[in-house]
Amino acid sequence: MNARRLSRLAGLSAMASGILFIAIQLIHPSDVLSSVTTDRWLIVHYLGVAMCLFGILGVAGISSRQADEAGWTGLAGFLLMTLFYTLSMGFQFVEAFVSPALAADSPAFVDGLLGIPSGHGSAVDLGALPTTYAVTGGLYLLGGVLFGIATFRAGILPRRAAALLALGTVLPIVGASLPHPYDRAFAVPVGLALAWLGYAMWTDRREATTAQIPGTELPHLRQAATE
Repeated sequence: MNARRLSRLAGLSAMASGILFIAIQLIHPSDVLSSVTTDRWLIVHYLGVAMCLFGILGVAGISSRQADEAGWTGLAGFLLMTLFYTLSMGFQFVEAFVSPALAADSPAFVDGLLGIPSGHGSAVDLGALPTTYAVTGGLYLLGGVLFGIATFRAGILPRRAAALLALGTVLPIVGASLPHPYDRAFAVPVGLALAWLGYAMWTDRREATTAQIPGTELPHLRQAATE
């Protein structure tokens, strides 16, 4: 498999991750105990696991495409976003395969898990899970900003998509007053940005980084143009 095909597959992965990120917010059921055993809950978190996997592959492809131009900022953003997707996949896995099985026998524990995203207290000790979730949020914010800035500066992929990624990841800070689950709306810009970058990778489109300056053409090209 050549590098071009790998790049296109990575683009498809980034597109899939971005689209799933948006779709999950639209169909996510209420974070209440009665939702955990429904088919809708299972589907959403199966898709969540897939979203994280596609995100890891997509970000890796984008990072590889612009590694030289993105520099250390791009590498740091890539590592942080990879850690975010990895930890998020763990939470999605628990919500898909563990919570439904424990809902009947340990409802207090499952209810505590449901309260983590909104910051609600838990009647049982959840150990390091709330702290890990908070770290995951920090990775999302910092990784998205760094990766977006590095992609913008690299100029290999659409700069507007890179700017949308950087700005989209900080929107939760600006709109911190919105309660859960209304804060899910902040996923839309980030999902669109990832899908946009992935589409650019898939179609092999590059952002123009230099403008043509009159009179700077190579001599043999000017000669050919006059013939």
